[in-house]
Amino acid sequence: MSPVLWIVAGLILLRLVGEWILSALNRAEVRRNADQAPPAVAAIMDEPTYKKSVSYTLEQSRFEQLSEFYDTLVLVLVVFGGVLPWVFGQMVSWGNTDAVWNRTLFILVIGVLLSIPSLPFEWWAQFRLEEKFGFNKSTPGLWVSDKLKGFALMMVLGYALIWVLLSLVNWVGQSWWLWGFGVLFGFQLLMLVLYPKLILPLFNKLTPLPEGELRDRLLALGDRTGFKAQAIQVMDGSKRSGHSNAFFTGFGLYRRIVLYDTLMNQLSEEELEAVLAHEIGHYRCGHIPKMIAISAAMLLGGFALIAWLANSTWFNPAFGLPLGEIAPSLLLFGLLSGAVTFWFSPIGNFFSRKHEYEADTFARDAMKSGEPLSGALRKLAQKNLSNLTPHPWFSAFYYSHPTLVERERALQNTE
Repeated sequence: MSPVLWIVAGLILLRLVGEWILSALNRAEVRRNADQAPPAVAAIMDEPTYKKSVSYTLEQSRFEQLSEFYDTLVLVLVVFGGVLPWVFGQMVSWGNTDAVWNRTLFILVIGVLLSIPSLPFEWWAQFRLEEKFGFNKSTPGLWVSDKLKGFALMMVLGYALIWVLLSLVNWVGQSWWLWGFGVLFGFQLLMLVLYPKLILPLFNKLTPLPEGELRDRLLALGDRTGFKAQAIQVMDGSKRSGHSNAFFTGFGLYRRIVLYDTLMNQLSEEELEAVLAHEIGHYRCGHIPKMIAISAAMLLGGFALIAWLANSTWFNPAFGLPLGEIAPSLLLFGLLSGAVTFWFSPIGNFFSRKHEYEADTFARDAMKSGEPLSGALRKLAQKNLSNLTPHPWFSAFYYSHPTLVERERALQNTE
């Protein structure tokens, strides 16, 4: 086995071991506090709910650890077991050996081969784990329908996008990666506008928020905070899960506010207003353009790296794939880059948590008090059985939001 393969194998193993250590530390921390919740947590959750959240966190952690091992095993078998060069050879042998369509199909086929083995785990998570704790609202028929729709979208949108990216090599030559960045980044921006109009309705029903006090209240919040949205919509998230959420889609004149129906059933009108004020805070504090700019920079760097790897004499051949072929390099980068980027997760989460604190502060100021937001966050933590005692290292790697105890402390300290 070549040195490149040894290095890649080492990085994959190192990530798996890192994930296992973090999960073990988190479970130990949760067990340490299982018998008696810390005072700050006991003020948020009653004892029965806290005990249930502990059980949910521990079972979820054990399941995710098993799933991570399984997914890593499948990845290793595909990358190191000769699957990639065999599938590439089969695809290229269909039609013109220089065609773009068969290389596009190669990437999609590998994507399907990697996704199929994980389906039993996804089914178990939905209909066993989530069902046990009262979160699952889906049905086997709906679950299968969602998978088929997702597969169809991948084949249509994925094929078109990958075909364009690979065709750029023939159209513009060595500068293809610059154009590729522009195409993919433009596609991402376009999807911010089209997703709520074309994609989301394929899976969920969106209805306008009815006329009434709540709608008037939310629109008044938008007016006094300088935020305008094209629409406020309610999504039937309850047909799949008992978990709740709220989010914005689009940007500029195409912004839409989407509230889960579960969220509306769980919170008071004042608490819903505070949640919306928090989301508006992300826009008013400039978090969205900052994150888009960072994403663009990372995407550009990724394309530059793919172009360099494709032309290197040691990358593609180490995996039994032809030198200079963009499709295999693009696929390998997508499959293996996570083994490296995982270790930079704490950096991204640090800035994400900083943004959450700033949005919380904005919501507190907009509501003239931190109590409505604190009340909403408490109810959401209770309803979602959130882990309120994560290990600090686990939180650093996996939590894009501060814990509820940290958020409440920040709200109290700034009032």
